[in-house]
Amino acid sequence: MGKVRPSIVKRTARRLLELYPDEVSLSFEENKEVVKKYVYLKSKKLRNQIAGYLTHLAKLRAREEAQAGKAS
Repeated sequence: MGKVRPSIVKRTARRLLELYPDEVSLSFEENKEVVKKYVYLKSKKLRNQIAGYLTHLAKLRAREEAQAGKAS
């Protein structure tokens, strides 16, 4: 079984990736700073969940781009 994430985490991370694709990296620590910069959150746990999912999405995107590069 995989991890279950609240929809607010997924929605926010996807939106950040859509709006700021150049600032999102494969590093959790750097993504934590991106979330802190663009999203007002009082909860450290929620910030970390969003940053973690953002890192996951960035890795998926990098893997897809690598696959597309091999195919062509």
